[in-house]
Amino acid sequence: MAKWTPKHEAPEPLEGPVVATIVGGTILWFAMFLAQLPFYGWFADRDLLWWVWTCAAGGFLGLIGIWYVRGRDAALKRHAAEAEAAAPEA
Repeated sequence: MAKWTPKHEAPEPLEGPVVATIVGGTILWFAMFLAQLPFYGWFADRDLLWWVWTCAAGGFLGLIGIWYVRGRDAALKRHAAEAEAAAPEA
């Protein structure tokens, strides 16, 4: 069996409002967690507590994601500014 090789180059990755997307998703996870808290007993009676804790985990992992994408965004902007500053000298 022959090794698969691509027939064309991969497209450039799409860049969008990454920080805003992650912040929005994190807010939604925490909102779902808070919306489920009044029904904690209902979830516990039906052995569905994982729904509540999945939302909490999503919110906390989202906080890590916010930290990561903010650092990435700052690094990309710093790199672009350095490249722009070096370009006129060349």
